[in-house]
Order: sequence, then C-alpha cells, then structure tokens
Amino acid sequence: MDGMHERAKGFSLLELLIVVAIILIIATIAVPSLLKTRQSANETAAIANLRTLSNAQATYSISNGGQYGTLADLVSAQLLDERFTSGVLNGYTIAVKSSGDDFVAVATPASPSSGRYGYYLVPDGVVRYLSAISLAPSGKSGSPVN
Repeated sequence: MDGMHERAKGFSLLELLIVVAIILIIATIAVPSLLKTRQSANETAAIANLRTLSNAQATYSISNGGQYGTLADLVSAQLLDERFTSGVLNGYTIAVKSSGDDFVAVATPASPSSGRYGYYLVPDGVVRYLSAISLAPSGKSGSPVN
C-alpha cells in the first residue's frame, strides 16, 4: 500500500440520515391513508353487523310471539355469536335496547380512530346514521345508509 489508507466499507452518516428521512416521508404519506382505510373497513363491518342483528331479531320475533330480544337473548338462542356481547366488535360498540315489540340497535365507534359515523337500526330493518350530529355526515343525520 502506497501509504494510502484503505477506506472503510459501509455507509456514511449522511447517507444513513437521507435514508431515514426518505422512510419518514413515506410513512407520513402512508399512515393516514392506512388509518382511513381501516376506519372505512370498520364502518362497513358495523353496517353489516347491524344487518345481521336485524335478521336475528326477525327470526327471534317469529319464535317468540312478536317479541324482540336483547343481545344476550339472541346469543343464547344461537342467532348471533358471542362476539356481539364482547364489548367491541370491529372497532364498534353494539348495544340493543329491546322492549317487547320494539327494539333499537346502535353501533357507535369505540374510539375516534375506529370509525367516523354511528349507526342505528329499528324493526323496519333499515340502517341509518345516528342523529348525533358529530356521528353523521353533514346533512345525513337520521338518513338511511346506502
């Protein structure tokens, strides 16, 4: 070796900082998109769960002289699985208030990041946006969900 030092192999600090900066920029773009996609999936699942609950209530009503049941009744009749009574289902809390020949089922987001909108269902079987303004799209409070 002619008195010259061999250069150590590897990356310089500047090169590593540039790579980290690029990764952070990509993450900044991707994470909000991922969260919005997750919210949308949770909302779709909440609507589907309310429709499943509507079918279970109809079946329960036929078997029980026109009376609707609570979540516990529907689970014990094996019309719904136990996930419905576990608290949070796909990012939403589902609650049913039943009073004989009437019921209201409500699905509310468990947290702001799990869903944007709340939904409810009555015996007519139509899923609607909750009337709370903060849980419905602008001008859609109480309107059917398409």
